[in-house]
Amino acid sequence: MKNLIRAMTLACLVAFIGVSVYAENGGSVIPDVVYGHKDGMALTFDVFKPSVKANGAGIMFMVSGGWVSQWGPPERMMPFAKPLLDKGFTVFTVRHGSSPKYKVPECFADVKRATRFIHLHAKDYGVNPEKLGVFGYSAGGHLSLMLGTTGDKGDPAATDEVLKASSEIAAVVAFFPPVDLRAITGPNDRFPALDFDKALADSVSPLLQVSPDDPPTLLMHGSVDDLVPVAASTTINEEFKKQNVVTDIIIFDGEGHGFKTPEAREKSATALTEWFEKHLLTD
Repeated sequence: MKNLIRAMTLACLVAFIGVSVYAENGGSVIPDVVYGHKDGMALTFDVFKPSVKANGAGIMFMVSGGWVSQWGPPERMMPFAKPLLDKGFTVFTVRHGSSPKYKVPECFADVKRATRFIHLHAKDYGVNPEKLGVFGYSAGGHLSLMLGTTGDKGDPAATDEVLKASSEIAAVVAFFPPVDLRAITGPNDRFPALDFDKALADSVSPLLQVSPDDPPTLLMHGSVDDLVPVAASTTINEEFKKQNVVTDIIIFDGEGHGFKTPEAREKSATALTEWFEKHLLTD
């Protein structure tokens, strides 16, 4: 997990401009696809395409830890994407406007726009927009749940073509996610992204957004997580059940915030891949 977090947060001065590049371990990468702009800056994601036959499904990965989202060279992320690529999935590593400058509502707005952009351009990436999944860790898990619980078909009256597109998600996997921000919104030295108007906390708390039309959602959490208590996942799992949403939860005994043992990492990676295979590749 430490290596994954380093990969997600590593900043680099080298930039690639929208050109597909070959990866040594198979597949290709389209780096720095611009899905929007804010404050004079580009919002980007990378597209990892499998070397095996693509299965037509796409998986969005939320590059977010503490709602910090920094650029890293695509080759650092390829080993992380490889298990999904080996199964034929196309993987999108999505970055959002980062804390501390941007707060949670703005981070969520960014990744929702990215979802619409991918829907709009799905054919360009060989992806069926109705087979789009999302996953993330911690803050990335929170954003994944927000996308799953707030999907819509777009605004046909919008002047921006991206905003006309759907933001619907077909499957979600969330690792140790915060689910209710109401009690933690406000000044926060460790997580400045939480310092926003408390009146907005309901709108970015996935626990409060659950409804019967939500996509199948898998939750994974450590039993002794002292940052995001396991109750976060068990609570939203119960809410999904109440709303008859397809859901499951895996609790890793003795694991904290981030799975440190090889066994937990292997089991969670397998569970993630199998969840997406089950819910994105079967009719």
